[in-house]
Amino acid sequence: MKIFQNIDVYAPEHLGRKDVVTVYDKIVKIADAGTITADGMLFDAETVDGTDLILTPGFVDCHVHVLGGGGEGGFANRTPEATLEGLTKFGVTTVVGCLGTDGIGRDMCALVAKTKGLREQGMSAWCYTGSYQVPVRTLTDGITKDIMMIEEVIGTGEIAISDHRSSQPTFEEFARLTADTRLGGILSGKAGVVNVHLGGSPRCMDLIERVISETEIPTSQFLPTHVNRNERLFQKAIAYALKGGNVDFTGNENIDYEETISDEVRVCKGIRRMLDAGVDPKHITISSDGQGSMPRFSKEGVFLGMGVGQSSCLLKEVKECVEMAQIPLDTALSAITANPAATLSLKGKGKIQEGFDADLCVLTRELEIQEVVARGKTVYTK
Repeated sequence: MKIFQNIDVYAPEHLGRKDVVTVYDKIVKIADAGTITADGMLFDAETVDGTDLILTPGFVDCHVHVLGGGGEGGFANRTPEATLEGLTKFGVTTVVGCLGTDGIGRDMCALVAKTKGLREQGMSAWCYTGSYQVPVRTLTDGITKDIMMIEEVIGTGEIAISDHRSSQPTFEEFARLTADTRLGGILSGKAGVVNVHLGGSPRCMDLIERVISETEIPTSQFLPTHVNRNERLFQKAIAYALKGGNVDFTGNENIDYEETISDEVRVCKGIRRMLDAGVDPKHITISSDGQGSMPRFSKEGVFLGMGVGQSSCLLKEVKECVEMAQIPLDTALSAITANPAATLSLKGKGKIQEGFDADLCVLTRELEIQEVVARGKTVYTK
């Protein structure tokens, strides 16, 4: 049992100062500050003095290469796997794993095993079936069966379009894999979402737009990511989000440098522009592309080396939203908590609410992580 007393709660909506009680892996009570004490049935509870602290939901990182990524510059460039410690120290209590460019050296059997391992260690973890490649390489004999029969699988991805590394899927292939994903979600009560990698090609989101306009499949079946890759794609993403589509920004710890050599859209500036254009903030998520390979180039286009995506960028992007773009903290936090949880139908995740899972982050007023609780257990303390 744990009691957070007199703590400023962002659930992610701002509730003000509250007392919050967790028992085992659930949030059982939220009450006005000063009304719950460690006596009676709660005499054994651990008490946290929340004065000058903020309590938020644990972060949901909905796009992480938990097995590592890369290999694009050869075998020596393969990036390392994610670890429980490497995720939770950045506030991530829920992760959705995916495969990327390499669906051969890393396959679905390994991805599901890694996802199960993270669960056994104390995190909440799910994954997508497939990788960049189409036809999709599944664990069973099809997408629908993977989603239905493998508890950890909630959708398909990371399917690459508008990218030289993609399989250049036809419209028919892309529509069919989306339909199979949707059916798997319907039959299993899962989201059945296709996580779509958007490359830098001028074709941008054309396949997604055609499926929505030419079939009966709704926009809710897609979560296109890397929408801030370049200005041309970002303009398309604004129009798509205004029509009700979900869009996923990719965080970047190195954006100060990237802004000098490319037209990648800084996350906080992009979200500000979307909000100003009238996009519903509930349709906006931020993910890290964690453990993915991040090639670095000079202004002249010369390859300098390979970086690795980190979940640390999530809180960094939230800070920049607040400090640089004057976006309310609750709106910014929603993009890494409630919004991805809702988009991917992750029940009990992304909110501080009675009956929800006890996944929590304790932050200072300066938005620095002090403590992380996953499924009711403290997994990180500063």
